[in-house]
Order: sequence, then structure tokens, then C-alpha cells
Amino acid sequence: MRHGSIPGAHGRVRPLTLLGDAPLREQCREVTDFGPGLADLVEDLFATMYAAQGVGLAANQIGVDLRVFVYDCPDDEDVRHLGHVVNPRLVETDGIVVRGPEGCLSLPGLEAGTERYDHAVVEGFTVTGEPVTVHGTGFFARCLQHECDHLAGRVYADHLTGWRRRRLDRRIARAAWHRGTGPA
Repeated sequence: MRHGSIPGAHGRVRPLTLLGDAPLREQCREVTDFGPGLADLVEDLFATMYAAQGVGLAANQIGVDLRVFVYDCPDDEDVRHLGHVVNPRLVETDGIVVRGPEGCLSLPGLEAGTERYDHAVVEGFTVTGEPVTVHGTGFFARCLQHECDHLAGRVYADHLTGWRRRRLDRRIARAAWHRGTGPA
């Protein structure tokens, strides 16, 4: 990044929406305006993600109901993937299903073994409206699936069943940030 600006350097850190906040459970709207406001949103997403020490962040996690997410995430080979996707569509998931620890900035301090495919492909656009295709494997594939879920109003807890779901629900109910709105 020597010759470019650091993502988020010009953004502002915004408050995170937490489980129980309405924006987290709503389907996000398509972006139709690729102007300066969108570039500012992407900068704010990066700044907020870095401040919270995350690897991905969707717009509704800062209360904005637009289909945008950012990421700075390694894959299982420790290759860094850095970018953003506007109006993303998860167009392919395949490979083996892996249960691995998954957390979320909107459920701070919690994680659960969540099943995800180990390969994912997302298509969408850059902040300037150029088409982009992002391929992810391993942990990065998990990140792509996780962020696409957010934009559809879902969280990783929605993939859990049985005792894993019950255990996470109990931990949510005891969390200091929980607002008493029931299970995930």
C-alpha cells in the first residue's frame, strides 16, 4: 500500500449495531448512487472495522441499510485479502463444509462452531461501479459468506441448531451488551 492511501484512513469510526438492534435483521437495499457518499461509507466501514479489530464489516453493522461490505482477511494459507464489494451476490459456495469458530463484531466476545463451505465466490461492484469478482477459500470464504449473510439480515447464530444454538443463546442472554430482546 506504499503508493496508495490506507483504507479507512479518511473515515470515521461509527458505533456498531449489536444483536437486538433492528438494522442487523433487515435486508439491505441495493446501492444505486455510486457517488462520493458511497466512497465515504466505505472509508467509514474500514475505519470502524479496524478500530473493532475485525476482518470484515457490513454496512448494516453501522446502521446503514445498503448492500456494501469491506474486508481485510487472511485465508488459510495466510494470504491477505483486502477490499470491498458493493451490491454483492454470493454466486457460488462449494467444497467441503467445515465447522469452525465464528464470531461477529455485532455479538462481541462470543463465538460458536459454525458450518460454512470452504470455497465461496462473490460478485458485485467496486465503489466506482466497476464489476468485481472475489474468490475465497478457507477462513476468507467464511468471511465472505458471513458478510453476505449480514446484508440479508442474518447472523452466524442463524446457522446453529441444537445444543450449539442453545449454548450461544444462553451466552447472549448473559452478555453485558445484550438488550433483553430474546434469543438470536
